[in-house]
Amino acid sequence: MDNFKYYTPTEVIFGKGVENETGATAAKYGKKALLVYGKGSVVKSGLLERVEKSLSEAGVAYEEFGGAQPNPTLVHAKEGVAKALDIKADVIIGIGGGSAIDTAKAIAHGAANAEYDLWEIWTKKVPLEKSLPVGAVLTMPAAGSEMSDSAVLTNEDAHKKAGINTDFNRCRFAIVNPELGMTLPKEQIAAGVTDIMMHTMERYFIPGSDCDMTDEIAEGLLRCVIKNGKTIVENPSDYHAMAEVFWASSLSHNNLTECGRGKDFSVHKLGHALSARYGTTHGASLSAVWGSWANELYKEAMPRFARYARKVWGVEESSDEAAAVAGISKTVEFFKSIGMPTSLTDLGNNITEEDIRALSLDATMNDTVKLSRIRPLDAAQVAEIYTKAQ
Repeated sequence: MDNFKYYTPTEVIFGKGVENETGATAAKYGKKALLVYGKGSVVKSGLLERVEKSLSEAGVAYEEFGGAQPNPTLVHAKEGVAKALDIKADVIIGIGGGSAIDTAKAIAHGAANAEYDLWEIWTKKVPLEKSLPVGAVLTMPAAGSEMSDSAVLTNEDAHKKAGINTDFNRCRFAIVNPELGMTLPKEQIAAGVTDIMMHTMERYFIPGSDCDMTDEIAEGLLRCVIKNGKTIVENPSDYHAMAEVFWASSLSHNNLTECGRGKDFSVHKLGHALSARYGTTHGASLSAVWGSWANELYKEAMPRFARYARKVWGVEESSDEAAAVAGISKTVEFFKSIGMPTSLTDLGNNITEEDIRALSLDATMNDTVKLSRIRPLDAAQVAEIYTKAQ
């Protein structure tokens, strides 16, 4: 087991009706909030009204900032920074899923460092040494941004999607009411389930690690999400199953399942390139390439893939290779069963050989970064994975 530091400062308020506690919780961190949300579902559902009532009762003033995109954009985040500065916001609250929360994080960083360009902060060309406090009112289980140290933005002009990891991304509080996920479209639920699994698996398939406790946590989380994820895709009104998936979402991306091992987000890099160029939904971009990535690399991490197959899927093959192959197959079959794409063709884009070369360069930062801790992959090898994913 490698040395590690584990830090999760987020106060989680979990359960039915807890959005009514937003004001009292936010008041610990500021007196003027900017409320960041998406395209208006939080307005139609009445959630925004309940949150605003709670803030007013706690003496916290607020302004609204809607329009967060499914793949949050740099342009929109910069507009939010300008608004936060204009109203002198001292706490930023994301209301929605990962996109709204990541946008809130970006606004917090930009507003606290107004002398710098946000993309330069995001790409680490200038240091991020301060930020505003961020809170989250979660409406869907997926990205885990409510407890993670990460956030993602898309620079549409440059066709780049990039993430930043920093403790300043840690939400001070997360309001988590699983009932809010019951009205989500099934395709959003399925994409969220996929993202939760990927956040866990990106920390799991690392060879040479010996972390029994971390393995048990990750495997249990995956079994829980597979079981309850299938249930909520079919029946979103099942509160028990929805609550299990909401909590798994938070735990999958708060670094718990990487303790002693670290992480390897190479599949995310493949997916980010697709999202940046084609606007592909995050979860769909991951499920479309995961099978090809796994089939390319499993032989060099055979014990990990075999353990995964046996512990998560109950595969009984005695041969490690047969077990590993079966585990990959069962994972791909699960994605299909909940309606997720498992190839680039399923995404509906006409991707040419030239496009694949461009995607591989995007994923590897023009072939300057090699992907995967199993076996380092350069741009040419990444292009082979995209080709096989066709």
